[in-house]
Amino acid sequence: MEMNITYEQAYDELVQIAHEIENESVSVDQLADKVKRASELIALCQAKLKSTENEVNKIITGMEKSVSKSKE
Repeated sequence: MEMNITYEQAYDELVQIAHEIENESVSVDQLADKVKRASELIALCQAKLKSTENEVNKIITGMEKSVSKSKE
């Protein structure tokens, strides 16, 4: 799975794949490949969201600790 693409790029590609499948513009021969790629993109987006969530939580925890220390 490509980890060097951005969340936005992965999301845009995922939307494009969904649009192609919805419009039936994907041949039967390509369908399995498109679904596999969509699955990879979903996993990538989930991983990036989880990583961002963890980072934000670390920042918030650090800020809360700083505020607690300054009140002492």
